[in-house]
Amino acid sequence: MRYFETVMKVRDYECDAQGIVNNANYLHYFEATRHDFMEECGIYFRDMTEQNIFPVVRNANLSYKNSLRGSERFVSRLSVERQGLKYFFRQEILRLPEKILCVRGVIEVVCIIGGRASRCEIFDEAFRDYIVAKD
Repeated sequence: MRYFETVMKVRDYECDAQGIVNNANYLHYFEATRHDFMEECGIYFRDMTEQNIFPVVRNANLSYKNSLRGSERFVSRLSVERQGLKYFFRQEILRLPEKILCVRGVIEVVCIIGGRASRCEIFDEAFRDYIVAKD
């Protein structure tokens, strides 16, 4: 299994009154990672929408392990698996420099093409070096 990784830094406004990252911001980090991954693979949302292809999150399941705090750096990584029409992005955030697991999640994405959930050949081709297919 091959991972895509990107390094990020917590911004102070992402923290709650206790000084830790608000749980909803982990979804933002995961989304930014998926977008960076797609761009690394040559896919841009603006191009997909112009082709009437809309990747949408169908389900998100997160498990929180350790909190991040303001100004901490972390690595956000993902792997991707396809099962039928569904793409499962298995994502993790690890605090640097020790790589301590902070949150792990599985984000299920489907592509809406012509108003219907459909197999996204653009994803299959672009993600070919990363994707694990289980049909």
